[in-house]
Amino acid sequence: MRNLPRIGLVTALVVFLADQVSKWFVTGPLGIRALGDARELLPIFDLRFVPNMGVSLGLLQADSDASRWLLVALTAAIATGVAVWMARERNRVEQAALGLVLGGAIGNILDRVRFGYVVDFADLHFGEWRPFLVFNVADAAITVGVVILLARALFVRSEPTEKVNA
Repeated sequence: MRNLPRIGLVTALVVFLADQVSKWFVTGPLGIRALGDARELLPIFDLRFVPNMGVSLGLLQADSDASRWLLVALTAAIATGVAVWMARERNRVEQAALGLVLGGAIGNILDRVRFGYVVDFADLHFGEWRPFLVFNVADAAITVGVVILLARALFVRSEPTEKVNA
């Protein structure tokens, strides 16, 4: 029990809960639950309901029940791989980054199981220019987690292990 990646598990739980609560709040109390529904919060940020049938950048569209469940299985397999990596990881920063990815993945998987699509609602734009597709808390957490992992892999050197004198 001492070797559990606590920081990663707590991060995953917080991301999952923040993702699900934000989706509930947007589609429930705010009533943004149908394609075309939107509410401007700032001149550069709207809440806009978009049912995402695919994965990142609209790839792998799940337009049938079979493709939906295949996508659920694929993303669940990836999430399982992330969880195994997190369980083996000893670096707390990388555990937290993997927790961001895992919590976001589980949030989006739950949407796809419950609704057949992922609820996206965050629309950052500058006039008509949109640097991102409409996204959600899970998508943001996955992106930040992957960026942290990539940055650490590219720019952070681990301490060399001590050589045993013969």
